[in-house]
Amino acid sequence: MKPEQTLQLWLPALAHFEPGHPLRAWLVRADRLDDGGVGYLGGLAEYFPGVDAGLPAAAITREFLAGDAAGAVWLSADPAWVQPDMTGVRLLACGQLQLDMDEAQALAAVLQPVFDEAGMRLLVSTPDRWHLRLPADVALPVFAAPEQALGEDLSQHLPQGAEGRRWRILLNDIQVLLHRHPANAQRRARGLAPVNSLWLWGGGTLPSPLGSALHGVTGDDLLLRALAWRAGLAQHPRSVETVAAATPGWLIDLQDLPAGEIAANWWPTLQPLLGRHPVTLHFGSGERWQHRPWHRWRLWRGAGR
Repeated sequence: MKPEQTLQLWLPALAHFEPGHPLRAWLVRADRLDDGGVGYLGGLAEYFPGVDAGLPAAAITREFLAGDAAGAVWLSADPAWVQPDMTGVRLLACGQLQLDMDEAQALAAVLQPVFDEAGMRLLVSTPDRWHLRLPADVALPVFAAPEQALGEDLSQHLPQGAEGRRWRILLNDIQVLLHRHPANAQRRARGLAPVNSLWLWGGGTLPSPLGSALHGVTGDDLLLRALAWRAGLAQHPRSVETVAAATPGWLIDLQDLPAGEIAANWWPTLQPLLGRHPVTLHFGSGERWQHRPWHRWRLWRGAGR
């Protein structure tokens, strides 16, 4: 007998949900499950077994966006914001820097000669997602995924050893060129963070598709949608309409949103789903619950809250 399909709801870390958040009233009536994967990559691995820090995310996302990843080595080179402090230099943002395509192309243009000299080609796949096409014989060191480095000192996460030295030098050259770029002065004048670095990660060649028990995914995360597409699953961008239409076997990805935004903008759409379908709630911090429609009658569980 196949296990029962439930609607999967991927959420931010549980600690982000204040006691008065509307989701809490439903959670107290749900059944606690064993913990699942923690963090972004851990969460993806729940739905696509085999995902880990060594996933060649660059090739997978480039194939999804452009269809030309086969037969080459790829590395993500996503626009980033780094900032020095008293103890080092910290990665404060990677992607999602409110770039438009013209701005992204202008920033990338000053970097292309550096990559040309290294035998690499920089491609702006989307304003927030850039890719490097590398020589077939390039030796790739270990690169940290963005979630592993966000908020931390870069020195802890840069490629190490003799193999990583050329990449550390390359990254330094990139930062010097971007620091001088007039587009960053314009961004600061508009109250936006500068794009003063690139984050290199997710290197490798296009792998075989990973399997999944899902029927489809609804979300805006590029890697999630690319994995779904590679696995032959339906995948839709996140909207009120696509979330409302989700059924058991589908994943709704909200893990990138603030808990307050979920309450304000998405709860009116989510509440009917919890009343209609069995739902597995998976928080970014690993906790999991299962809520079934009849659980709303467990009124005694909410007593005295």
